[in-house]
Amino acid sequence: MSVDGVDDQIKDVIHDLYSIQAATHGYVGPQTQQELVRLVTRLAGSLATLSNDASTLPTQITPEIIEYVDEGRNPDIYTREFVEVVQKSNQYMKGKSEAFAGFRDALAEEIVKAWPEMKADVDQVLHDACTDTAPRTNGTRNS
Repeated sequence: MSVDGVDDQIKDVIHDLYSIQAATHGYVGPQTQQELVRLVTRLAGSLATLSNDASTLPTQITPEIIEYVDEGRNPDIYTREFVEVVQKSNQYMKGKSEAFAGFRDALAEEIVKAWPEMKADVDQVLHDACTDTAPRTNGTRNS
């Protein structure tokens, strides 16, 4: 079953509910009662079909969001809070990365000052460190 199929079934359930509402509002006697029985039976069938088909759809909702909604809270707020936490974490990691890069450069400069003969090796290490985003295979960098 596809999402579109489930969407159509939800529309059918809504239509059934509307039909029941209209029949209840215009209740005139036994013929309306028979119609209501037919509509409620159709609604029960629509809900059963919807439940069965919807359960086969892949869902990727984390348990935290389900708990959040079960507690009567707005999932949009959860999403906003989650994004804020991720942004703070990213900023923190970016700061650490920049600090380590600064330390790397300062250390390289001091090593070259202390051992000028190692300049080529230090330059190679700096080059490798700055281009070390290539995918790795078996622990070696692909160039």
